[in-house]
Amino acid sequence: MRKLIQWNLLTLDGYFEGEKKWQLDFHHYFWGKEMEAFSIEQLKSADMLLFGRITYEGMAAYWQKATDEVAGYMNHLPKVVFSRTLDRADWTNTRLVKDDAMGAVRELKSQDGRNLFVFGSGDLCAQLAENGLFDEYRIGLFPVIQGKGKTLFGRGNEPDKAGVDGGAAAFDGSCDIEIQAACRMKLLLNFDCSMVK
Repeated sequence: MRKLIQWNLLTLDGYFEGEKKWQLDFHHYFWGKEMEAFSIEQLKSADMLLFGRITYEGMAAYWQKATDEVAGYMNHLPKVVFSRTLDRADWTNTRLVKDDAMGAVRELKSQDGRNLFVFGSGDLCAQLAENGLFDEYRIGLFPVIQGKGKTLFGRGNEPDKAGVDGGAAAFDGSCDIEIQAACRMKLLLNFDCSMVK
């Protein structure tokens, strides 16, 4: 059975994008060799990438023009885009699902294989969380104050109890803390530990 993992970057004040769709300026502050290596490690463990329409369109536009190692994985891994409005999905190895997204995800999870990842896709993530389909959250939390924007969590979901499992250093002085939620979900936070030393 495959695990469904969400990977997203958040600002310290809880935003994963600005006020406009695909406004991700804060991402550029933290992209570097360590983040690239982490991204490649995750992609090597993936069988498939799942996207909502808006993230799919942005990712397809960016990664089809890129030529680095991450682009190789992004362009060649099987992908699913969930959209009621798209007529076709032209990015290599992409399947379009127009109806019953939650049923399709349950079916994908029931199959043997490696991890399924959702990147970005805030609306899709909210639906998947509401339906209890995530097995793990991996959240990059960066010390940037966005001020305004769109949150990833708190979209009408029920509160969930979580507890800290442990921590390890990563990403140029940040810490990884895994938080195990009551529903067997993990939250991986990356934040600058030098601020508390």
